[in-house]
Amino acid sequence: MNDARPLRVAIADDALLLREGIAKVLEGGGIEVVASVGTGDELLEVVGEGDVDVAVLDIRMPPSYRDEGIVALEQIRESGSTIGVLLLSMYATPEYALRVMGAGSGTGYLLKERVSEPQTLVRAVETVASGGSVVDPEVVEQLVKRTRADDPLSRLTERERSVLELMAQGYSNGGIAQTLFLGLKTVETHVRSILQKLDLEESPEHHRRVLAVLTLLGER
Repeated sequence: MNDARPLRVAIADDALLLREGIAKVLEGGGIEVVASVGTGDELLEVVGEGDVDVAVLDIRMPPSYRDEGIVALEQIRESGSTIGVLLLSMYATPEYALRVMGAGSGTGYLLKERVSEPQTLVRAVETVASGGSVVDPEVVEQLVKRTRADDPLSRLTERERSVLELMAQGYSNGGIAQTLFLGLKTVETHVRSILQKLDLEESPEHHRRVLAVLTLLGER
């Protein structure tokens, strides 16, 4: 990605007004909207042309209004594309979030109501564009409540748990430091401790930060 130009985003949602709202928010954040379409198939055509950094799309679209957006995400990844993909939904559905995060880094899941929070939406797009992962705070809260007694997350301190939850929401170490009023080196120490306690070893196939988020979501 060339930092000399703005991020280029394609939007897919069958609701025209929502697409226009998303476009307005992103353009206000200095992001270029290069395409606005109504179906997953149309989005895949746009992505296939190779001029997109991030795809922002609804989960439920024509023809069945079930999981077309996630299917599109999976097809994008199967094609070898590493563009950022941000899924939007009306509902905080943990099962959808697990599928989205299971697609690897550079993916996100947000509630559509975040469109009314310009900074949140823009930051999420920038995060997935850089290979990070984003999960809506409401979904994170639901998934945390599902933790089991033998959950590896039980090894974490309360502060480490707070750091991990912010990681899941797409915050960088600097963003976590500002949010929790901690020093950057302190946050880096917490992140290292989290990765060690969750037994996440570096490998060519996976990014440990993403694996830590998936652990929080209850699935490795």
